[in-house]
Amino acid sequence: MPQNYQHILALAFAIKEINENPQILPNLTLGFHIYDSYMTPRLTHRAALQHISPRNRFLPNYKCNIQDNVQAVLEDIHSDNSPLILDLLSIYKIPQLLYGPALVMTDNTQVPSFFNMVPNETHQYLGILQLLLHFNWRWIGLFTVIGANLEWFMQRMFPVFSQHGICFAFMYSQSNVEGNEYMTDYAKRFSGVYEKMMGSTANVILFKGQACSMIIFRGLINLIQMKYMMPKPKGKVWIVTAHVELKTYDVDWDVQIFHGMITVAIHSSELQGFQQFFKSRKPSSAEGDGFLKDFWSYTFRCAFPNSILSNRDQVKCTGNETLKDFSAFEMSMTGPSYSIYNAIYAVAYALHEMYSLKVRAKMQGERKKFQNQQPWQLHHFLRHVSFNNSAGDHISFDHNRELIAGLDVINWVTFPNQSFVRVKVGKTHPQALSEQALQIDEESMVWQPRFNQVRPLSLCSENCNPGYRMRKREGAPFCCYDCTQCPEGTVSGYQDMPDCSQCSAGHFPNKNKNYCIPKMIRFLSYQEPLGAGFLLLAMTLSLITVLVLGIFIKHHSTPIVKANNRHLTYILLNSLLLCFLCALLFIGKPEKVMCLLRQAAFGIIFSIAVSSVLAKTITVIVAFTATKPGSQMRKWVGERLSVSIVLSCSCIQVVICIIWLVNSPPFPDVDMHSMMEEVVLECNDASPAMFYCVLGYTGLLAIVSFMVAFFARRLPDSFNEAKFITFSMLIFCTVWLSFFPAYLSIKGKYVVAVEIFSILASSAGLLGCIFFPKCYIIVFRSELNKREQLIRRNQ
Repeated sequence: MPQNYQHILALAFAIKEINENPQILPNLTLGFHIYDSYMTPRLTHRAALQHISPRNRFLPNYKCNIQDNVQAVLEDIHSDNSPLILDLLSIYKIPQLLYGPALVMTDNTQVPSFFNMVPNETHQYLGILQLLLHFNWRWIGLFTVIGANLEWFMQRMFPVFSQHGICFAFMYSQSNVEGNEYMTDYAKRFSGVYEKMMGSTANVILFKGQACSMIIFRGLINLIQMKYMMPKPKGKVWIVTAHVELKTYDVDWDVQIFHGMITVAIHSSELQGFQQFFKSRKPSSAEGDGFLKDFWSYTFRCAFPNSILSNRDQVKCTGNETLKDFSAFEMSMTGPSYSIYNAIYAVAYALHEMYSLKVRAKMQGERKKFQNQQPWQLHHFLRHVSFNNSAGDHISFDHNRELIAGLDVINWVTFPNQSFVRVKVGKTHPQALSEQALQIDEESMVWQPRFNQVRPLSLCSENCNPGYRMRKREGAPFCCYDCTQCPEGTVSGYQDMPDCSQCSAGHFPNKNKNYCIPKMIRFLSYQEPLGAGFLLLAMTLSLITVLVLGIFIKHHSTPIVKANNRHLTYILLNSLLLCFLCALLFIGKPEKVMCLLRQAAFGIIFSIAVSSVLAKTITVIVAFTATKPGSQMRKWVGERLSVSIVLSCSCIQVVICIIWLVNSPPFPDVDMHSMMEEVVLECNDASPAMFYCVLGYTGLLAIVSFMVAFFARRLPDSFNEAKFITFSMLIFCTVWLSFFPAYLSIKGKYVVAVEIFSILASSAGLLGCIFFPKCYIIVFRSELNKREQLIRRNQ
């Protein structure tokens, strides 16, 4: 991989700067050895043993000269082989600085000699989580080529993703590929998985692997597309972890499917002088660089004489080619190269601090002791190293010996000629999941052509608009749901609300149920048609009552007025007048005095009216009974009986009302809940039981009056009102029996309207049935209002 040559140059560049800097390790020279494990356990173990062997000899555990004093080991090791290195080098307590994929472990105290130059997997996934939340990608897929990583992800990160509303359309894991296994059954199995991934409704796929994973993945895609003639897949947004990246190699494999890929990568910055150091490399001036010729041959498509990579068809390399103007190869600093550079400086500063400490102590033979320094003594100084590199970034380790650093967000742009370029579009702060952890320039990002350069959506379900709530689909992941409108009386003001909420007191939902509107304040007022109508009706009936009373007073000496106790008639007419006027107490804004008076006044006045009707009926019965020879009822004839009936029956109602007003008096109240769009000002009766007692007692008097009048209806018509009282009580009872269901079923100001209507209707029934026939005779048939006529009719 030609990009890997940058890692070697970063190492050489850092060593060169340190050795040329008189402020760091004066009079000492740093050197290095490079080993390639080829990602195989055997060569990995061989390379680890070579670290504890003499130079150019394989004799583990022997040190033959002071020049081979290994102070630290930089590692980029395949995770399957990492235990081989850790176990072996930990025996010698050699500091190990990892610039490759971080190991999966609870904390680094398990390996005291281990220092991590890159954020661990947890931080990487938390950075990816921030990215998903920023773009609102809630429905994603996961693919990894290492089964162990998927298991770790399920245990450690899956709950975190789920808590933040991310769910997975699929989670596939493929074992690593060895040799040509992918040519047979592996390719067939992979084709099924790949087809499902590409056909999924999830537009975002999280890819987890190592440096070689992308190479294998691209090779498998190329193979199955040729072997199984699979159609070109629709575009997806690939999000890959820090160590997975596109690399250039001499194979014509399509990279267009990864256009717009996003990497949460190791942070890197451009180092001062590194680009000049890189571009100035030439085979003729790079003595000791055994990698340059291979890199040169690949970059310029030429061959050096006697090179094992030479091809007869290739042109010969002259060595005069220059990298200065060569744009086909990406030369910007990568994360692994930057980590290598920082690791070298961390070791150098730690050695310098350890050496300075010995100098200050003025120990005898400090130079010799320093050259024979044991690696384990360097750990303390590495843990506390802190410096700013040439790019201005601060380098230090946390308590777990992990580098305190954020991550870069890289957007990959590919081209039809299979080249590509990485564009840094953002970064994540080391404090994962904080409010400002992610900074991203979304305008600079590119997406797959399928998305028409618009931010892709990746949701299992459409967003539920305000006014709707999410309803989970049975048997589907939690982020798959249907949208249902909020129930009556509730709202949802944002997208994707799990439930709807009630409006605050004094507000109600608008038509679309996406925000709350202040309720209108309502009460039965004189300004509205209903209140004005009741006022007009009450005043009209009051005037009619006054007119009837005037007629009876004017003709008080006539037989029809004198019959049936004219004093009771006056009491009844006055009580009916007060009943009509009492209805006005129910109209208008409820006030304290109004609320105290209206139900009590209504109950007492109606009791007087009904008691008067009852007294009139009983008086007729007593009068006719007393005319029989030897009757004992004569002593009851007179006004004492009628007055006693009215007073006794009315006093009981007065006592009930006094008890009500003393114990739990009515008061002005605000009804927030009865009406959806209105706040109703009302009088709270405080004690519904007492209210029904008042109505019940009045109803009892009416029923008794009706029964008495019904039995007296056959008495001579000329001398009693029994028939008229019977009809009036029938109307009275019918009105108030109808009042109860209406009163209990309606809400708001119409409750008051029903009571006003019942008061006016029942009072008008009494007035009309009892007094209309008499007024007709008095006014229009005065010839009948004579004693002779009454006696003749009675005979």
